[in-house]
Amino acid sequence: MPIHVRAVEGEYAEACLLPGDPLRAKYIAETYLDNPVQRNAERGLLGYTGEYEGRPVSGQPAWAAPPRRS
Repeated sequence: MPIHVRAVEGEYAEACLLPGDPLRAKYIAETYLDNPVQRNAERGLLGYTGEYEGRPVSGQPAWAAPPRRS
């Protein structure tokens, strides 16, 4: 598990959505997942695990730094 994801093995489902925006991960969890649990908040990267149609699903932003202006 990458060091910026502060979670214990097994807290994330094998099926993991990787939105580019941390607030989108929160929206997905609150809107589509049953029983969502926040698993990570390191560096503002809000990660959640819950269930969708009875299957475990996680959402963890795959956020990257914005492009630099030269």
